[in-house]
Amino acid sequence: MNTAPAVRLGPRSATVLGLASLAGLMMFVWPLLVRVEPQSMQHGPDAPFVFIGILPILIVIVLAEMSEGGMDSKALAMLGVLSAVNAAMRPLGAGTAGIETVFFLLVLAGRVLGPGFGFVLGCTSLFASALLTAGVGPWLPFQMMCSAWIGMGAGLLPRRVTGKAEIAMLVGYGIFVAYVFGFLMNLWFWPFITDAEVPYHDGHISYVPGAPLLENLHRFAVFTLLTSTAGWDTGRAITNTVAILVLGPAVLATLRRASRKASYGVIPSFTDGKTLVSGKER
Repeated sequence: MNTAPAVRLGPRSATVLGLASLAGLMMFVWPLLVRVEPQSMQHGPDAPFVFIGILPILIVIVLAEMSEGGMDSKALAMLGVLSAVNAAMRPLGAGTAGIETVFFLLVLAGRVLGPGFGFVLGCTSLFASALLTAGVGPWLPFQMMCSAWIGMGAGLLPRRVTGKAEIAMLVGYGIFVAYVFGFLMNLWFWPFITDAEVPYHDGHISYVPGAPLLENLHRFAVFTLLTSTAGWDTGRAITNTVAILVLGPAVLATLRRASRKASYGVIPSFTDGKTLVSGKER
């Protein structure tokens, strides 16, 4: 079976994705690199500007994919369909007790359709679901970037793994990204909150302005372990595991069948009244 991604990532798109990911990483970690003061507004004032910065990145990625033949009109149609499906499924869990139904399809689609498609799907899925669930807020740009990385990472997994080994790999990846998502989504607000201490821990876990990087990272790691790892993040990991095990084989087969029929990225040419696709007469 051909396991190559349906929507291939070209050099131009790879460069754009790399730069976008670097900018996204800085969006999360910059408070650890400079001195900031905790405030009740958290990222509220600057979130619209972060969101405005993400939109051009998405446009550039899509244009780069289209110019290299990786994302044509059929792939864009698939992007719209999967974004709508993900948006419709999210209210089924809405994060209650860590139950998130939006990520497993993102992992499977990124696996089949490639890292570029997965990156854009992660952003559009979270944006659409936020509009549907009234979940628009200062956290949305950060959720979009995290989800984009999840979709992209799924497309970068080893292509030669197939069958049950592939499902096992995707389950492991789903568990891993469940905890990474929680880690990053804690990081976006942790430096800005005041009095992050918890009654069942004696140590100091709040951000300290001007403290060494490793010291603040240690406080943040303890904060994450105490507040979300055992609860929300583990619930998200269990949801991903069950969904991929139960629905993964069927969804992967459906997406691959759809991508073969659509022939993503193949540009037809017409010669003597006959259509040539990838050198074959149709």
